[in-house]
Amino acid sequence: MMPDKRPFFSGTYFPKETRYGRIGFVELIKNIDRAWKNQKEEIEKSAEQITSYLKQTSINDEGTDIPSIVFQQAFDYYNNRFDEKHGGFGSSPKFPSPHNLLFLLHYHKYHSEDRALEMVKKTLVEMRKGGIFDHIGYGFHRYSTDQKWLLPHFEKMLYDQAMMIHVYTDAYQITKNESFKKTSEQIIEYVLRDMTSPEGGFYSAEDADSEGEEGKFYVWSIEEVKAILGEEDGELFCNVFQFTEDGNFEDESSKTRNGTNIPHLAKSIEDIVEETKLDPTELVNKLNKARITLFANRENRVHPQKDDKILTDWNGLMISALAKAGRVFGNISYTKAALKANGFIENHLTDQEGKLMHRYRDGEAKLTATLDDYAFNIWGLLELYESTFDLQCLAKAIQLNEILMKHYWDTLNGGFFFTPDFGENLLVRSKEIYDGAIPSGNSVMMNNLIKLGRITSEDKFEKTADLLRKSYAENITKAPQAFSYFLCGLSFAKESSYEIILSAKKIDDLKPFVNGLNDNFIPNKVTIVVTEDNIDKVKELAQFTKNYDFNFDKQMAYVCRNFACELPVDTVEEFILKLKN
Repeated sequence: MMPDKRPFFSGTYFPKETRYGRIGFVELIKNIDRAWKNQKEEIEKSAEQITSYLKQTSINDEGTDIPSIVFQQAFDYYNNRFDEKHGGFGSSPKFPSPHNLLFLLHYHKYHSEDRALEMVKKTLVEMRKGGIFDHIGYGFHRYSTDQKWLLPHFEKMLYDQAMMIHVYTDAYQITKNESFKKTSEQIIEYVLRDMTSPEGGFYSAEDADSEGEEGKFYVWSIEEVKAILGEEDGELFCNVFQFTEDGNFEDESSKTRNGTNIPHLAKSIEDIVEETKLDPTELVNKLNKARITLFANRENRVHPQKDDKILTDWNGLMISALAKAGRVFGNISYTKAALKANGFIENHLTDQEGKLMHRYRDGEAKLTATLDDYAFNIWGLLELYESTFDLQCLAKAIQLNEILMKHYWDTLNGGFFFTPDFGENLLVRSKEIYDGAIPSGNSVMMNNLIKLGRITSEDKFEKTADLLRKSYAENITKAPQAFSYFLCGLSFAKESSYEIILSAKKIDDLKPFVNGLNDNFIPNKVTIVVTEDNIDKVKELAQFTKNYDFNFDKQMAYVCRNFACELPVDTVEEFILKLKN
């Protein structure tokens, strides 16, 4: 970077030393030093070119609109790259990319495409069996270095856990596959146990390395397992989790094996029952007891370093995931954890003007919030509203959206800048739209704006969503698969959706209706609960409800489209039938 902050060279990853044809950081620094001394003109020219390019990329010409064919095109892309044997897409390295799977679940729902669901199911099953999942302590590692999800990069990221909770929970809603539910619950167990501060905020990550070696914390030898579990139980565990004498763990840099193993499954429990002749319940109990014993032993090892920063954006993702899981699984403890984390953000990461801060550590909140901080926390608040029907969550989401519109919206070209107008004076205020490791802030806001518009019936939200999608129409039309979570919001805007009103004297009277709603996968919907206690506030926030005279003598459900409601029904069966039709 030049003294005036113009970049003249960039890259994504540099190892410490040069190896395998990739320049190392030590050599790179020496090369840059020589170039700075001897090639000033070339450096100046490079800085001008990069600066010009960056400024151009922040300008997006407003298109007409995004054609509906993009849904089919994105599906075709994933279908053509699907790994039939191992699940996932493409070859190695393989990233879970849960937002791509969320798009496929939406596509299955609104385009009646069973193939989309089958791809998701296969991928979720294979990832859960693989070494990318921590079978001892739970949670997912960052990515797989091979095609079959066996050898992971062992780092664990908070945002990966959040997005995986989302997709396994949604998949459970559709399939009622108990394994998907169990996987969500196990991820949550890991997060609440190892990644949660005493005050309720969530830590950022756990490193891949311990004692200077990647994966050392997570791998086992056969002898070690048998010494801990005993010969019989140890042999069973090693057979089930595919241990070998040579080991299945291959060091990524040296490509050598040292007799250690990554626990993973190659067979279903049914197949293992057939081989071992054990009763299924007995087998599961034995394996769970072994896991608990090995986990307790592993706790005595040197742990990977924990990145204990509490980041506002990633916390918003986890709040959204926990709120959804609490709702779908009927587990109030998950909802309470989401509420506690939301309280942490309000108490420790919000300034006196109501603006968010980006990170908290050692009792100090610092750094101006980004688009992602606002977008992900609005998402979390909207999920909390659907889980609790607490209107304060909805009001807070609207308040954060107002700050976002005032300070982050590009009034000339549309779309949200990553940084605010009152932030540091940057060379270029960038706008992120690509859904990479996680959904972009613009993609999440597409979903948030549609949902806020449908709840409140205020035109301003959907008008902004219209401008947002037109701003990026050209990008998305060219490569829709690169914007998979944006497509989920686009589906909400363009395809079948509902506004649902549930009314009763007290909110507890509506439990059968709420449970019936949560039992079904209906992503393109909003739900409003009206009771004697909150009716005035509801009519203030959700203005289209002003037109209705609610009778609180019995529970009623209104199913609406475009704010026009059908006649209400008073049984859960009629209510669900209306939604399914």
